[in-house]
Amino acid sequence: MDVKLLSKLFGHEQRWHGPCTVVVDADASVCAIGADSIGSSATKSYAPRLVSGRIAADAACFLLEGSALLTIQQQKIRQGPNEEIVKQSLTVIDASHIIAVEFQDTSHLSAFGLGAPTLRTGGSQSGLSLRSNI
Repeated sequence: MDVKLLSKLFGHEQRWHGPCTVVVDADASVCAIGADSIGSSATKSYAPRLVSGRIAADAACFLLEGSALLTIQQQKIRQGPNEEIVKQSLTVIDASHIIAVEFQDTSHLSAFGLGAPTLRTGGSQSGLSLRSNI
């Protein structure tokens, strides 16, 4: 992805932005599809793992010189019934290996001078548009 485009998305000042998903051109993320389990006689059954280039970040910061994007991921680990530990991990991503960035809302459209589109929310949508008779 172009450095100018990334600086448009994340701004020209070095600050943290909200959650996003960064897509890179490498196998960078492993997530379990389902839950691991322990069956009878302590037989372990592992859920399938999905390897992809999608990195889900809780916060992201684009460095001023445009060389890297820093992402933070938070994981909550239960230790007991009333104890939880929050673990943070930092991933430094080379800007030249970023393919796409996905945001959970449309607030970043303003960086391109655009507003949010109006979408139909109710009813069934057939995927067909009506043509005007003009």
